[in-house]
Amino acid sequence: MVIPIIGLSILLVLTSTSPFSLKGGCIIVDSTRRGKRFPDSMSKTIPIWTCVLNRSIFNYLNTFSNADASLVKQDSNIGCNSHDWDCSLHLPLWVSETEKAAIEDRLEGWTKDLETSGADIAILASCLKKPLRPLWISQKTVIWINEVPDYDSWDFTPIILVSASSTSGVTQHRTTSEFSWNYIPGAGDDEESWARGLSPNLFWNHAYDLISTGPDVCNQKVADIVEKDRVYRARRGQDAPQITVKPSISESSPCLDPLLCSDLSNITISSSDEERGIFWLGSTNLALGSSQIAAECSSNVDCVLNCDQWPISVHHQEAEAYLHLPIVSSKMDRFSLFNNLSSAVNFAKSNLTKGRTLLICCHDGEDISVCVCLAILISLFNDEVSQVSCTPLLGSFDDGKFFSETGITKCEMRRRLVYVCKFAIKARPSRGNLKQVFSFLNSEVAEV
Repeated sequence: MVIPIIGLSILLVLTSTSPFSLKGGCIIVDSTRRGKRFPDSMSKTIPIWTCVLNRSIFNYLNTFSNADASLVKQDSNIGCNSHDWDCSLHLPLWVSETEKAAIEDRLEGWTKDLETSGADIAILASCLKKPLRPLWISQKTVIWINEVPDYDSWDFTPIILVSASSTSGVTQHRTTSEFSWNYIPGAGDDEESWARGLSPNLFWNHAYDLISTGPDVCNQKVADIVEKDRVYRARRGQDAPQITVKPSISESSPCLDPLLCSDLSNITISSSDEERGIFWLGSTNLALGSSQIAAECSSNVDCVLNCDQWPISVHHQEAEAYLHLPIVSSKMDRFSLFNNLSSAVNFAKSNLTKGRTLLICCHDGEDISVCVCLAILISLFNDEVSQVSCTPLLGSFDDGKFFSETGITKCEMRRRLVYVCKFAIKARPSRGNLKQVFSFLNSEVAEV
């Protein structure tokens, strides 16, 4: 029996709870190659997320109610009454009772982990009016639309889990009146291998054109759209390099990386660092951003740590104010980040000691730079205890004394990552890179 581990994945749901709670719910689409109707993420992991979040909010409402019961009744911003808050675990019928019981035994521990991680439960409680609850829809689900109750009558916020998988689990040949194709469950993962530089915004702007062209000329149509968008941005002074994607059997076409494209399409000239794409982490003197933003705004910081594969032009004249560490994704090299973290921490240490501000950047500012920043925070900053909740909070720069005395645990690393995600709203660190950070920190403790 395999029980899904919440761990750091709970952070992703924390960053998206506020938007969908205001819209009345959300839809999550996934698939699996294993021939099952639903992947484990939908059968177990997401239901665990919803239950843990509900329990944490329930505990907060109870604490708030005990402090001042009248506020819970009078303040419309504090969800609904805690007595009506559903904290039970909702799993699909095909999960066995034995496995359900094993998961329920661990819910309390996961809830405590969330509450001690530094997550802002108060914000969740203020914007979530009804408890979360998952619903499952597959290709075999039959829904009578006229029998679906009005949303206002529901006593929960729906998390609708849609599975695109077929139960056969094999490649299926499908046809319509015009086209035919092979359906492979799970093939939508890793869009960089098939999207050919097409970003979500570009796709939706040209969706009907792409669909109407048919499969024979679809790749060429995508290449034309991406190239026109690249030229459009290049003429306006935006960085728009030609990047070659993995070619198909018969052809290859230059196109723009989708992450860079989606980032650049939202860039506007503004005096605000956050609007420019630079995210300052409280009072730590540390900031995160993409390498493109770092090249444009390097004059606003004292030093730059570039973790992109490619160097950038910066305005700093001093050699010690700029360091380039060409780190690649864990999919390309499982030890690339690990091997460069020591240099990154030493560079940060030498500059933070002098009171300088440091911008850490990578290709998209979402993964590698976040993990490097996480290693720096854990290695060089201490903890302070909150006077309100008596929980540990990120303290100040101490040159690594606190880390050398306490070491690192997964719980501590999770808590520091929550801190980063509070400021860097685009942070999406990958599991492979987080593992390298944890391995590096443990090796540093062993040396001490």
